[in-house]
Order: sequence, then structure tokens, then C-alpha cells
Amino acid sequence: MHTYEQALQAGKQFLLEHDDYLVVSHVQPDGDAVSSTVTVGWLLSCLGKTFTMINEGEIPGRMQFLWEAGNIVNMTEQPPQRKYKAVICVDCADFARVGLTRHYFEDDAVILNIDHHPTNDGYGTVNIIKSDAAATAEILFDFLNLFQVTWDKDVATAVYTGLLTDTGGFRYANTSPNVMTTASRLLEHGVDGPYLAQTLLEQVTLPQVRILNQALSSLQMTDDGKIAWVVITPDDMVACGAANEDLEGVVNYPRNIQGVEVGIFFKVINENAVKVSLRSAGKIDVAALAQTFGGGGHVLAAGCRLEGRLDDIVAKVLKQVNSQW
Repeated sequence: MHTYEQALQAGKQFLLEHDDYLVVSHVQPDGDAVSSTVTVGWLLSCLGKTFTMINEGEIPGRMQFLWEAGNIVNMTEQPPQRKYKAVICVDCADFARVGLTRHYFEDDAVILNIDHHPTNDGYGTVNIIKSDAAATAEILFDFLNLFQVTWDKDVATAVYTGLLTDTGGFRYANTSPNVMTTASRLLEHGVDGPYLAQTLLEQVTLPQVRILNQALSSLQMTDDGKIAWVVITPDDMVACGAANEDLEGVVNYPRNIQGVEVGIFFKVINENAVKVSLRSAGKIDVAALAQTFGGGGHVLAAGCRLEGRLDDIVAKVLKQVNSQW
């Protein structure tokens, strides 16, 4: 078992001994995924390496200001026509989370896996996994400091974005002393904290308000008040003019109701598939629960995708949650 420091050094060697990298993150990228992708890209550019950044899913509009975020290829629109030997995966809890980008890995590709999810199974050739890190961006802060590169506002803003979004604005239980120390160091590099908080956490679009209204109208609770859930269908998305990025944070509303232990968001993908997001108030390990359905995540925040009809999936998930008391 490698120590964290040894893993960081192995990752450094990985970056120095290859060239022409593919950098990917998980499907439907969030703040930590996007910021980690561009942070790695920034580092590779400083090292004089060639690289391509690809994702399955659009980069949320509010994150387009990040360094080179506009150059992250959305595979669903513009699939690359070649394969890559050296791949860097950031914020992917397991290999399946890279989605369709896996088709652009050479069969014998070497993979650097940088992640903070405790359910990560170490699928990389080199693995830098720190499950007590609040965000993959927190790991990348340590990683970048191994190299002879000069921090600038662009990369500091990217790392800060990952920290800010994955800690819910430094409010969640993963906001450790190290997170705050790291954030302080990033502010010294010129990061505009209030601007990022406003842009990434406070500002909402009209479709976002409409889809939240629709979700809350579907709110249901168990008789004991310990589980609350909401549902959004494809028809709801169309009626509200909403995109996937407008759904971020919806799951927190059922979880935040007083007395609720587990909040759930069921997003219907089609007639035979549902994405399930789980949030815990602290008594239930939703990562372990999600793993029983082939998903993963963190103790307090996890998710999975289930095949089947909505009613059957709701019943199945509620039964599994109830078995945890």
C-alpha cells in the first residue's frame, strides 16, 4: 500500500514520462470535475505537454469562465477520431464514470487516477486517492506543488472552484482545517472569492427556479418523516426549459427538511432508467447504500443509476433505505 506522498510522487513521474495526454472526468461534470480537468490541463501546458480534454456531457455555463473550459470537448457533440495511450482521469469514482470517453482509450492505455471518493477501486495504472479530501481539487493543490510551476490566478481560481462547490460553499462536513488553509493560500494568489460564490452558488437561472418548483411539487415523505424524495421526468425538463446543470442542488431540499434522515432525487432518464441521488443527514451511509445498486460516492452524498420503471425503483430504494435503520 502506497502512502499518499508516494502516490503523489508516482503521479509526478507519470506526467514527466509521457506526452500527448487525454484528460477526462465523470459524465455530467460538476464543479470539482470541471475545475480538476482544467487544473490538470494547466499543469500539462506548463510542462510543455500536448493534451486533449474531453467529457461526456456539457460543461455547465456558469463554469465557462474557467481556464480553457471552453476547449473541453463534449463527446456527445464532437467525438474525437483517435485513441490515446496516456490518460488522466480526475474525480471519477470508478471506471464506469468516465462514460463514453472510454472508447478513446487505447486497449493498453496507462491511466493516472486522481480522486477523492472512498468507493474508488483504484482502477488506474497509478492511483492518487485521498478519501478524506473534500474534493479532487484539494488533492491537485498538493500535486501541483510538487512541480516547478508558478501559480497564477487562473489555476488558483480553478482549484478554489472545486473546493467551493464540493463543500457547498465551505458548509458541508468535509470542510476540514486543511480545506480552509488551502482556500486561504488560493486567495493569496488573487482568487475573487465573493465573485465565485455569487456565480457558482447564489446565482440561478429562470429554468432552474422552474424545475425546482416542479420538483418540490412532487415532494413525498414516508409516514415516519425520515425519508423525503422528489421526482423529475423528461417532460418536466422540456416544460421548464431546463438543462442537467439546472438540477444541481435539488436533492438538498428534501434532505434539509427537519427530521429527514435521507433525501432522494429520482431523475427519470427514460421509461427504463432512473438516476438516483442520495443525501444523508448523518445517520445513514448512502455511499454503501448506493454501492448495493452499483453506484457510489461519499458517506453523506452518493448516487446510482437503476434500470426499470420509476415506481418499482422508488419502492426498491425506499426499502433499501429503511433496512438501514
